[in-house]
Amino acid sequence: MDNRFGEMEAFLQVVRRGSFAAAAKALRQTPSAVSRAVARLEARLGVALLRRTTRSLMLTPEGEAYREQAAELMDGLEAIERGFTESTAEPSGKLRVNASVPFGTHVILPLLPRFMAEHPRMSLDLALTDEVIDLASTQADVAIRIGPLRDTRLRARRLGCSRMVVVAAPSYLGAHGTPAHPDDLSEHNCLNFSFRRSIDTWPFRVGSSVSQRPIQGNFFGNSGEVVRLMAVGGAGIARFGHFHVAADLAAGRLVSVLEIFHPGDVEEIHALFVGHARLSGRTRAFVDFLAAHATVSG
Repeated sequence: MDNRFGEMEAFLQVVRRGSFAAAAKALRQTPSAVSRAVARLEARLGVALLRRTTRSLMLTPEGEAYREQAAELMDGLEAIERGFTESTAEPSGKLRVNASVPFGTHVILPLLPRFMAEHPRMSLDLALTDEVIDLASTQADVAIRIGPLRDTRLRARRLGCSRMVVVAAPSYLGAHGTPAHPDDLSEHNCLNFSFRRSIDTWPFRVGSSVSQRPIQGNFFGNSGEVVRLMAVGGAGIARFGHFHVAADLAAGRLVSVLEIFHPGDVEEIHALFVGHARLSGRTRAFVDFLAAHATVSG
């Protein structure tokens, strides 16, 4: 049986620990067994790797070159074995997830009981905010982002896309009328967002071109969920990703308006994570689960 890896490991342990006795203890062998393994390695290579004195061990130039390459090879072997172990082991430990309030409320939370039941050794720390957070500084493992991706340092997994819809409550339309054209919005109360990336125009396709129509209203919310509740309450007209108001549309709490002028725009939805060479089992399990079960199109 080829024992080259055993001899290589014995040599590396001697170098790392500074003596045959310490290496033997780490390897659970006798010092003489470790010494013989290194001697066989040197004999096969035809060079001396170590200079031995009564007080110390020193690497020869050939020993230094061999140590660098052997350490790289052993690290690669450990990575291969670790990869197979992680792929078959049950994910465990804490996973920190950041998402917007709408996506967390309407997509992630309904799925979590099933996910936690399938992965009982995991715990989940879910933070919901409509502010764009820095993944590294907040120490989140996974962040769900809606819209264009700007941070090229991060890896991304596409979860789907959601078309945008302009909606209002039947009570609002009954009191103020239903807009028949985008220009009619100037006569309506349009609900908007107060966070930095919000805009005060909505796109519509009129004829063969898409143009932005200005909106105005008396309410601004710092959360998509706050604005949704105001729309359901009859306060005005609002524009959301379809996933955010799908249940309200199905239940009749909101109705879609100006559909014939829809510009065809959608928002891409991605799971982002720091770009390590290998994902942890926890991250992979959660992202794979969302990709398989999250319903975000509409």
